[in-house]
Amino acid sequence: MPNFVAMILVTGGTGLVGSHLLWQLVAQGENKIRAIYRTEAKIKAVEALFQWKNEREETTDFIADFSQIEWLQADVTDIPALTGAFTGITRVYHCAALVSFNPKRFDELQKNNVEGTANIINLCLKHQVEKCCYVSSVAALGDGVKAINEETHWEANKENSVYSISKFASEMEVWRGTQEGLDVVIVNPGVILGEGFYDSGSGTMFKQIANGLKFTVPGATGFVDVIDVVRVMIALMQSDVCNERFILVGHNLAFETVLKKTATALGVKAPSKMLKKWQLDLAWKIDWFLNLLGKRRQLTKSTAKSGYTKTVYEAEKLKTPFPEFEYTPIETTLSRVAKHFNYSQELK
Repeated sequence: MPNFVAMILVTGGTGLVGSHLLWQLVAQGENKIRAIYRTEAKIKAVEALFQWKNEREETTDFIADFSQIEWLQADVTDIPALTGAFTGITRVYHCAALVSFNPKRFDELQKNNVEGTANIINLCLKHQVEKCCYVSSVAALGDGVKAINEETHWEANKENSVYSISKFASEMEVWRGTQEGLDVVIVNPGVILGEGFYDSGSGTMFKQIANGLKFTVPGATGFVDVIDVVRVMIALMQSDVCNERFILVGHNLAFETVLKKTATALGVKAPSKMLKKWQLDLAWKIDWFLNLLGKRRQLTKSTAKSGYTKTVYEAEKLKTPFPEFEYTPIETTLSRVAKHFNYSQELK
């Protein structure tokens, strides 16, 4: 009887986590990988990231061959296309998600994140997938005056962002899958820092600072390197751990600290003017009014609140299955991403 070879499906393969995950999987020798995408242009961005990492990666002698990936155009809300993507699949990394804090995108977030995750879980069950890793967020965890951990209870209230609501509901779909027989692992990363995507998410921070950002904010939150996120995801999928979730936060830091360290890495002047709580609250209200006049939303109430809220996350649970795991120093992360950012700007 021939040896059985696992076939991996990655959703959101053209995003920050998905693209770095694909590189790591191929670099580790996986050669049966399928990734879904929405637009051709985004595949080119992943290919460019592969080239960059292959030229600079020092932790492996293996060159990740981009051609090893089988790309399939599909959307997590398109069940017929997804059904074809699941043919022969034994393991799934569900990284696809819409990230937005704009209340006007609530329905879109529900459709993409909640309905999309339900579709993935249902197809995992239908195709008897062995194990699924779901990329959630610390936004799906509850709030607390003390450090937040995996057991902190999420409560529905009007202060929750639309993104938080969608990620919590998405996790409920994943937990529902465990009740129906699917083995899963969930990761809840903090703010993910990584190279390759500077028009969305944390990547915009590098662009704003490079362009002369003057203001900082008094809040604090958890940060993690995208490389650490994918390392943990793969390790969890290859382990016997199942039906558990893990906070992935390498560093609880003030935004001011991260912004200044980023400026140093980029070789530019650091933002120095600290915005106060009342200024942030006023700013989102002005932004809301301008949005009524047709201007694109830049600052929502929830993002303004996060700017002055000091949140601490406990990430000790991960030490149980992986006692030797160590997070990448924040300076190392920022230096690496800054080099890629400057390189990407030179190509323009």
